[in-house]
Amino acid sequence: MALSQTGNSGNSPVVEGFGSFVMDMFSIGSDLDLSVNFGNIVGTFPRDMKIKILRKFAKKFYSLQREGHVIGVQAIMTARVPIIKFIDCGTGIECDLSVENRDGIQKSKILHIISGIDERFQKLSFLMKAWAKAHNINSPKDRTLSSLSIIQLVAFHLQTRDPPIIPPFCTLFEDGTDPVIVVKRVKNYSEFGKGNKESLADLFITLLVKVASVENLWQKGLCASLYQGSWTSKLWDTQYISVEDFTDPSQNVARAVGREQFKEIYGCIHSSLCHLLSFSDGHIQGHQLVDLLFGSDSVSIVPRQIDTKSNDESKANLAVPLNGHQTKRMRVSKRLKEKQQGEGWRGGQQTQGWEQHGNWKKGKEENKPMAGVEEHN
Repeated sequence: MALSQTGNSGNSPVVEGFGSFVMDMFSIGSDLDLSVNFGNIVGTFPRDMKIKILRKFAKKFYSLQREGHVIGVQAIMTARVPIIKFIDCGTGIECDLSVENRDGIQKSKILHIISGIDERFQKLSFLMKAWAKAHNINSPKDRTLSSLSIIQLVAFHLQTRDPPIIPPFCTLFEDGTDPVIVVKRVKNYSEFGKGNKESLADLFITLLVKVASVENLWQKGLCASLYQGSWTSKLWDTQYISVEDFTDPSQNVARAVGREQFKEIYGCIHSSLCHLLSFSDGHIQGHQLVDLLFGSDSVSIVPRQIDTKSNDESKANLAVPLNGHQTKRMRVSKRLKEKQQGEGWRGGQQTQGWEQHGNWKKGKEENKPMAGVEEHN
């Protein structure tokens, strides 16, 4: 189809996958991101040319929709990255088609490489995406969180644990961001996170606590920087959640989040933390907790079990189901309360110290770590 739509001009197109498929963080319901690339392009591919090519594809897809081969065709040309959305009737797979999206391809490859440092990166990304999908807050077109922003928040959380599980990306990019070069750098960090024994359950809870604790600080300039592996200060024209693009620091990968959707996202975070407390206090059963966190069909997404031990121990106990046993509740309760005290979340309490750390004006960017926040996170 790409050949027929672009003609045989000697610049043959290649259709390349990226996103969760390339990152190996996809599930049965994930979208498939595709980019039509041209081999001999030098410099930036003009936006108007991308739109021109996509309009040709849109015409073809609308024809295929009338014939019953695809459904839900949408041409979204006003987005920062113009795309065509469609669903293949034969497989039910939803696809997002773009043109010359080399930035998306590069990010996908880099994140896949870095996820090899510690398996908890991939697993926590799966868990957080499942949680977000169950709460209908994983859709940038609906002004909630994109999958990329969720995965980058996971990476940032792992960078800011004590001890850290993955390093600041700046240490991995010392020789550039070409994936071939990054692979070589990452080999030097294969043992980086071994000193951290936190379980997947610990990391899931503490990530929710961390994001909850900074609810009122995003609009004051708080920004998560994966490049530095620390909180930093940055103000864009509009920002509700701020996660710096690790290859282009002028961009916020969570820019899609809107005002009302921000409230919706935080409502889900606070309700999930309350459900975890209810479980730890013995008010709900384990299977109810899993349904509340991940939806009633979560058996196909996440194991219906709780992991409250170290990584090695949890691997040996993957078959243990949630059963509400009192000792297990005591472990969860103890750890949840420790996280609340250590990371600033309890009854709406916010992280202290950050907003006193400097005086920033709109439009000014500073890439200095915020010590006041790091102490709490």
